[in-house]
Amino acid sequence: MTLPDRAGAATFRPVRGRVVSTVLGVAILVGSVGLAIALPERFGVMDRVTSVLIGAGVAAFMTRYATIHARPTAEGLWVRNLGPGELVPWEEITAVRFSEGMPWPRLDLADGMDIAVMAIQRSDGPGSVDEAQRLADLIGR
Repeated sequence: MTLPDRAGAATFRPVRGRVVSTVLGVAILVGSVGLAIALPERFGVMDRVTSVLIGAGVAAFMTRYATIHARPTAEGLWVRNLGPGELVPWEEITAVRFSEGMPWPRLDLADGMDIAVMAIQRSDGPGSVDEAQRLADLIGR
């Protein structure tokens, strides 16, 4: 069996999740700065700073969500969900599961564990099934 060129394959990225998280992050940051400016005088500097810091924290989380991706390399699939990224060697992946009702595919690993691939999201519509199939084709299973 001939495997596809994994290292040259396009990176998997969510569409709607990136747009929604970016818009929400900007809106919350702008809103928190606006709130800090509009607070009545009885609120002190720390109240204003706290408002901005909360908005910045939420915006930072939304930025992290907007940068979710899975990048095929020659060695394996680099999966970056909300936490730190992880390189999953191709040989360790035994199957891709993306049945109806699952928000994103899961990779079954040889050691019995599994890992979510949040870069492919069911909320992206029918294209998400095509992307999951592309991932399964890259794995060759």
